[in-house]
Amino acid sequence: MKSEETYRPQIKRRSARHRIREVDYQVSEWGDRSRPLLVLLHGFNDTGSSFQFFVDALNKDWFVIAPDWRGFGESVHRAQSYWFPDYIADLDVLLELYSPQDPVRLLGHSMGANIGGLYAGIMPERVQAFINVEGFGLPESNPHNAPANYRRWIEKSREMQAYSTYQNFSQLAQRIRKRNPRMAANKAMFVANLWAEQKDDGSVVLRTDPVHRLPNAVQYRRAEARACWEKISAPVLVVKGAESDFFSAAEKQAGPNDLGAHSTAESIEIPGAGHMVHFEQPGALAAAAEHFLA
Repeated sequence: MKSEETYRPQIKRRSARHRIREVDYQVSEWGDRSRPLLVLLHGFNDTGSSFQFFVDALNKDWFVIAPDWRGFGESVHRAQSYWFPDYIADLDVLLELYSPQDPVRLLGHSMGANIGGLYAGIMPERVQAFINVEGFGLPESNPHNAPANYRRWIEKSREMQAYSTYQNFSQLAQRIRKRNPRMAANKAMFVANLWAEQKDDGSVVLRTDPVHRLPNAVQYRRAEARACWEKISAPVLVVKGAESDFFSAAEKQAGPNDLGAHSTAESIEIPGAGHMVHFEQPGALAAAAEHFLA
């Protein structure tokens, strides 16, 4: 891999390690700790470090942190199962480490936005502002499907499927660009090196725990999520990628309306962006976030 093939960060990232609820967490940090704190929460199969493009596009001086959730990226963890309440509790400990006194500004993407939205309703006094990027929840589940869902989870657990293996980082970067066609090639290569590691035989594998491939044993309960969202007291900004398939699906389940009904919520669309807004339009996302937080 040649140096010109990968993105060169403008703001240097530091790596911090914290023991959070028996998990060795990796947290990316940018900027001076004396600056206002901004907490970024990544989505499924992503890493906190891939917010680099967004951080580089910020105009103001922030102290930015972004954890790798347990079992993702460099927060190496091997578990039998992963449960959403653990992410919420992990976030609470993380915020206690970085901002024990003051409420925080949260920006979450996809799964990270769903975690942030639940937390902002469960612990409203700890959140000063919340930016929800493409985190619309899931459709309400049917309780009559529970037996089949539990059975599916048990049967899938018997033979754990590994993630795909790639010949090199370039092949993974091509895969990333296929899913995010508006993303520059050098940025895709940069993300590939964050997401994966090279083995002794030269193959490239994702750092993500394969257990994340399992279906959730417990069905999604949208009514419970909505009850949490209704308790949010912080200002909320809902960000949608104009070309996002996630938003199209969310419209059918009235996802944006769940948060949009909050009295202080705003909602914007970012043109030229699919689901991974921070990959395809990091500058526009940064500008919208700073305008909202101002």
